[in-house]
Amino acid sequence: MQLRMTNQREIILRELKKSKQHLTADELYDRVKVDMPRISLATVYRNLEILSGAGLIGKLEISGRQKRFDYDVVEHDHVYCTVCHKVNNLNIERQGLHTKEMKAVKGYTVTGYRLEIVGICPACQKKKAKQEKKK
Repeated sequence: MQLRMTNQREIILRELKKSKQHLTADELYDRVKVDMPRISLATVYRNLEILSGAGLIGKLEISGRQKRFDYDVVEHDHVYCTVCHKVNNLNIERQGLHTKEMKAVKGYTVTGYRLEIVGICPACQKKKAKQEKKK
C-alpha cells in the first residue's frame, strides 16, 4: 500500500524533524497548529500512528509514559530522565549483542531490540544540587 503524503503529514514530519527531539503528540500539536490553526489533536495523533506504522518515523513507548515520536528511524537506543521525562538518543556500541544470538528468548524469532536506560539528566541533577545547597 502506497502512503499518500498529505499536507498535514508533510507539516507533521517537517516539525518533528526540525525539533530534533522526541516529541509527544501534544507537543507536536502545539507546533503544527502554528502553521495549521484548524488542525485537531486527534488528527495529529492519527497521522503520527499512520506515519510510524509506515516506518517513516519511530514511536517510543517509554516506561508506560505518553508515546513519543522520533524522526530518526535508524535503530538506536534511548536514555530517559525520570524527573523531567526528557528522552535523548543513547549512542552505545551494539556490536556485542546480535538478534541471532538471543537464544534466551525461547520460541521467539527475535527481529530487533531496544535498550532503555533510565536515570536523572544533568540539568535535573544541577537543579537538585542547587535546591540542596539552599537547605
